[in-house]
Amino acid sequence: MPRVSIILPTYNRSKFLPQAFSSIRSQTLTDWELIVVDDGSTDDTRSLVDGFAAAFPDQVHYVHQTNQGAYAARNTGLDRARAPYIAFFDSDDVWLGHHLTDCV
Repeated sequence: MPRVSIILPTYNRSKFLPQAFSSIRSQTLTDWELIVVDDGSTDDTRSLVDGFAAAFPDQVHYVHQTNQGAYAARNTGLDRARAPYIAFFDSDDVWLGHHLTDCV
C-alpha cells in the first residue's frame, strides 16, 4: 500500500501535465500513488498519462469520467485512494522535491 495518494483532477489541461508529472517524479518521498481523474477531457490527456504511467506502472492510475467539475473529480480520486495520506495536486501545480516528505 502506498503512503500517499496524490489526486490530480484535470480537464483539457494537457499542456500542464508534463511539468506536473516531472514535479511528482522529483519527489524525495517515492512511496506514492498518483490517481489522475480526467474529467471528460477532449485533448491528449490520456496519451500523456499513459506515457507517464509506463515509467511507473504500479503507481499511476487513470480514471476517465464525464465532465462533472473539479470537486466531483477530487471525490472520484478520494474514492479510489488507498493510502493513509492524501495530497491534492492541481494540474498546473509544481512541487519542490521535498514537498511530500515535509507534508508527511
